[in-house]
Amino acid sequence: MSLFNMPLLIQDTAAIEGDMGMLWMLISGILVFFMQAGFFLVESGMTDSKNAVNIAMKNFLDIAVGSLAFWFVGYSLMYGADMGGGFFHWGGFIFSQGAADLFFQTVFAATAATIVSGAIAGRTKYTTYAIFSIVMTAIIYPVAGGWEWNGGWLNNTDGIMPAEFIDFAGSSIVHSVGGWAALVAAWMVGPRIGKYLNGKPIEMHGHNQMYATLGVFILWLGWFGFNGGSQLAWGGDDATAASQVVLVTNLAASAGAIAALLFTWIKNGKPNLGMTLNGALAGLVSITAGCGNMSEGGAVLAGLVGGILVVLSIGFIEKTLKIDDAVGAISVHGVAGAWGTLVIGLWGVDGDAGIGIFNGGGAAQLGAQAIGVLSYAAWAIVTSFIFLFILKKICGLRVTEAEEIAGLDISEHGTIAYPGKRQREME
Repeated sequence: MSLFNMPLLIQDTAAIEGDMGMLWMLISGILVFFMQAGFFLVESGMTDSKNAVNIAMKNFLDIAVGSLAFWFVGYSLMYGADMGGGFFHWGGFIFSQGAADLFFQTVFAATAATIVSGAIAGRTKYTTYAIFSIVMTAIIYPVAGGWEWNGGWLNNTDGIMPAEFIDFAGSSIVHSVGGWAALVAAWMVGPRIGKYLNGKPIEMHGHNQMYATLGVFILWLGWFGFNGGSQLAWGGDDATAASQVVLVTNLAASAGAIAALLFTWIKNGKPNLGMTLNGALAGLVSITAGCGNMSEGGAVLAGLVGGILVVLSIGFIEKTLKIDDAVGAISVHGVAGAWGTLVIGLWGVDGDAGIGIFNGGGAAQLGAQAIGVLSYAAWAIVTSFIFLFILKKICGLRVTEAEEIAGLDISEHGTIAYPGKRQREME
């Protein structure tokens, strides 16, 4: 029995069963809701203190407006009846198949929107971001979710799919969609003032690395609900499966953190906290698609690769593409999300059977995963560009230079996060 082919219980696709199943879904949804606090702490801690209120306002907006938008139209686009080839769904306004599932999927939608927030921190108009957050939670994410989680075209092996696409909890559906949207947004908004000098990136330190660290711990905790809740049931064998999902999630996160820590230590001579934090998040994203189809050893290796990949990706995006991602969101969610989806085709398992090419499964699953990765990237990039281009023409994407220098807390919200600090600076 190989490292990548140990028996593993996988997701039961049946409906949520009984009171325990609904309770587990609600608890998991509450944990994912708490991840919004983690995102706020990571984003604010990794950026300038003069924009902390703005980041708080964006995170509150994502969950509040996102909840209403997803309830009103997004859930219908995701879980409604097939309206054409498994590409689009619709069930009517305020459509629902149950409170537990609606709530659980709502907090997923808010997560997808929040990913964009960190990448464009410090220079984006709040009004523009608010509108785009609604678009993400009402249209872009729900349509993408229906392709896989509502029996969409990615599940249709009678069509172009060589095998059924697998994304257990959303490495591509949630994280890559958010990451590729963040890529487009960061490119269109442009870099922060002072980020590049003669074409070379200047490191812009965050104002509170302790906030960022606490934020990652909260996200790590919330991810147990994010992935474990995607089991959609609890009881009997399903309890074992949900526990296994939580276990491999923790292993991958740990491996990602250690990989990024050691890689930066060897590369730069000192272990880097920021990269270690992003390594943990990359490990979490790397196991999100395969947490129901990965052995424990496979999860560790997936996280290790994700932790190294995120360090390389952040450098490539910043130095080669000249795109300013304030918190590394594109790499953590977009790049690691793609990797986490593809790895199922390398050493994924289905119960006792291997479905990845390295454990005797052949190339069909890897082909299906690659089609899914490319399709979600294309969908997120094209739709994000269209909506952001329209917003740019109507209301603009970026604040003025004077407003950016003063800080978005003052210019966009008329307040500051640390009044004592500002008073000391004036004195």
